[in-house]
Amino acid sequence: MTKYTVKKVNTPLKGTVVVPGSKSMTNRALLLAALSEEESYLKGVLFSDDSRHFLDCLVKLGYDLEVNEKEKTVRMQGHGRKIPNTRGTIDVGSAGTAARFITAFLALSDGEYEIQCSAQMEKRPMAELFHVLTKMGAKFTYLKQEGFLPVRVKGNGGHCEDIQMDISKSTQFLSAMLMVTPITESGIRISITSEKKEGSYITITKKMLEGFGVQVEFDGRDYLVPGKQKIHVGEYYIEPDVSAACYFYGMAALTGGQVIVENVHKTSMQGDMKFLEVLSQMGCQVADTEEGICVTGAAKGKLKGVDINMNDFSDQALTLAALAPFAEGDTYIRNIGHIRGQECNRMAAIVNELNKCGIFCEEIGDDIHIVPGEVQPATISTYDDHRVAMAFTLLGLRSDGIEISDPLCCRKTFEDYFTVLDSFLEENR
Repeated sequence: MTKYTVKKVNTPLKGTVVVPGSKSMTNRALLLAALSEEESYLKGVLFSDDSRHFLDCLVKLGYDLEVNEKEKTVRMQGHGRKIPNTRGTIDVGSAGTAARFITAFLALSDGEYEIQCSAQMEKRPMAELFHVLTKMGAKFTYLKQEGFLPVRVKGNGGHCEDIQMDISKSTQFLSAMLMVTPITESGIRISITSEKKEGSYITITKKMLEGFGVQVEFDGRDYLVPGKQKIHVGEYYIEPDVSAACYFYGMAALTGGQVIVENVHKTSMQGDMKFLEVLSQMGCQVADTEEGICVTGAAKGKLKGVDINMNDFSDQALTLAALAPFAEGDTYIRNIGHIRGQECNRMAAIVNELNKCGIFCEEIGDDIHIVPGEVQPATISTYDDHRVAMAFTLLGLRSDGIEISDPLCCRKTFEDYFTVLDSFLEENR
């Protein structure tokens, strides 16, 4: 499928949707299961391009995995700090979590490895992580551009020392270090030098570590991780992906409908839960039911423009950008400059694609300003970015003539998104 034509709907969308497991939690759980010294059994696992690359990396590193995609489960025997294969080549594809987490894992190992990646991942920030790991004694040989993947890495044998770290470009750098250092002898103190010192994805990491028996302390500037800790994953259920759920909640908002996403509840630890607060400000009603969170859109999809700092849940900046043209009043999406360094320059993607649709949209520093208007027919360029493909589909539910180019790039996190969407729309006809 090279293009997907979005079918405009003329009635409120209603129903219940099932979305896959969280990518963020899946890849964290896989790494922590490998770092455990016990057998772990993961349920609700996401199977997508990103997670399959992570799984393939673990197989190439010598881990024995029992994978059941139909049942969404993975069983794995962990080996602590001792990676089974002390040499090898892995490919992280376009998976930022795999790239950052596994790089830190290998840098503290006893082996020597080559880390390959996609052309897209070659452009994404890695330098800060390489810097701190080099300071700790790991050795990197850059195979193309200094500070970026692909690389060869020689592990430092598990040595840890206190470091300073800037997490303004990616909090995954810090999450990686928080996960790989508890099982070292000395542990680590990480002093954060950037203005941003915590975030929703760091909260996920800390909560998962706490649930697996690992202590991490944070005093507002420094993260202290004691050494010689044991990671106990055991049997663990991975939450549904709230990022994916938000596209369907956006459909309820746009059409004045009512959508439940199964098994998503307010107890979720995922940062994109904050997007539900945005939908409330725009005029939607949000309720946690036994089946899952239910979003009811404002009557006739009459949304209000909002002014929101989305730094801590920026994956939904694209979703809000797709809703903003239909709001009453301008929308400002604040403090999201870091999304320029994600799968694509997402700030540029928002501006380019909305302008293409006849909507006034501009970058103002690290903010985006969107003026509502009538959406014109257009083919949306997706830049090989799954979130562009999924979010901008929302435009076509209220406007004729919206096509999504390269829709299958959504395989990165939600490979059957358009199949699920088609089924949902068919149920509403």
